[in-house]
Amino acid sequence: MKVKLYTLGCKVNQYETQEITEDLLKNGFSVTLNDDEADVFVVNSCTVTAESDRKTRQTVRHLKRNHPDSIVVLTGCMPQAFPQMASELTAADVVIGNKDNISLVAKLKRFISNRERIVEINQHLSGEAFCGDPIYEFNERTRAIVKIEDGCDRFCSYCVIPYARGRVRSKPIEQIKSEVSALADKGFSEIVLVGINLSAYGKDTGEKFYNAVAAACDNDKIKRVRLGSLEPDHLTDEVLSNLAKCEKLCPQFHISLQSGCDNTLKRMNRYYTADEYYDLCKKLRENFVDCTLTTDIMVGFSGETDEDFNDTVEFVKKVGFEKIHIFPYSVREGTRAASFDGKIEKSVKEKRVAVLSQVAEEIRSNFLKEQIGKTVEIIPETKRDGDFVFGYTANYTPVLARLEEFEVGKPVTVKITSSDNEHCYSE
Repeated sequence: MKVKLYTLGCKVNQYETQEITEDLLKNGFSVTLNDDEADVFVVNSCTVTAESDRKTRQTVRHLKRNHPDSIVVLTGCMPQAFPQMASELTAADVVIGNKDNISLVAKLKRFISNRERIVEINQHLSGEAFCGDPIYEFNERTRAIVKIEDGCDRFCSYCVIPYARGRVRSKPIEQIKSEVSALADKGFSEIVLVGINLSAYGKDTGEKFYNAVAAACDNDKIKRVRLGSLEPDHLTDEVLSNLAKCEKLCPQFHISLQSGCDNTLKRMNRYYTADEYYDLCKKLRENFVDCTLTTDIMVGFSGETDEDFNDTVEFVKKVGFEKIHIFPYSVREGTRAASFDGKIEKSVKEKRVAVLSQVAEEIRSNFLKEQIGKTVEIIPETKRDGDFVFGYTANYTPVLARLEEFEVGKPVTVKITSSDNEHCYSE
């Protein structure tokens, strides 16, 4: 039977889709990218916002409506966090949560055998260990994602993810080494370490986050190691000094901000102030050459005044983030913030997104201009627009290069000669 997989959400979900894919292949299924060829659809869902849930329901219903004889499997964060909502989505023939991805194939075979709908969603338990099989392949050509942490203990007032993912769980160091080694042997030159709360790695085991990073860097065939999103209060001086010893670690850090206003951060139940965050940014740029900083910012959180928003705008200018993911707050049922007073009108949130986006784009454009004249190393990934080869520098600057000869995944040195609002150009 042929299976088509749909992944909604973050890099952790992308990794888990790869886990599911390899499990399917080991058990006699084949994978297709063509809906019309598929006998089975697997939807790996996201639930970070109500819009994510809507997209999941829409995807499942669309697949069943257009392919009524197919089998639709729903897994991921949405059923894990909202089992009742998922069970009522009758277009899905098999419904499980992300905790049970390891048994997805067995449940799929059971449905094929008796054609009785399966809804089995087991909740995460405190103290459970990291689980999941290692992956040996990935769907990109140069970089592979490796999940080393799962779960979150933070309970930010707006976030439902701790209910969807359980508590912090860390992959053993030896497993990280063996998985990176297998991917390196497949030809991957860059590894991206990810987790639900990545920098909380080791909280459950006593291991150190920087030791996990060092383990990934230790493989001779790996040229670069990148990190997923990090929490600022985890990045202590001890962590920074040890990360700086990892020569293959890319100097690009995505540090979750959410707001540059202390009043808003407190209502969000974040664990730092704007000043503490700014001090961290200075330390990162001092410790890592050519360091770039990217972040997430939520605007229009309940109770955010014009003055609070202006604090965030000024903070963005002060830090000078090289790139920002900006999104409007949406009420998430099941969170403390759902009951907060001071809801912001949609039109106000849209205006704030536009204002902050313009500031972010100007900073981004100036950053790309500042790269002109630099000699940098990129890892070629794909051909673009005929004559160009696309790749990233270590600090994640996107570069289009004119190269007569190149090998995908093999670093090449280029000189940046120009830029636009999206890329640098080089020769």
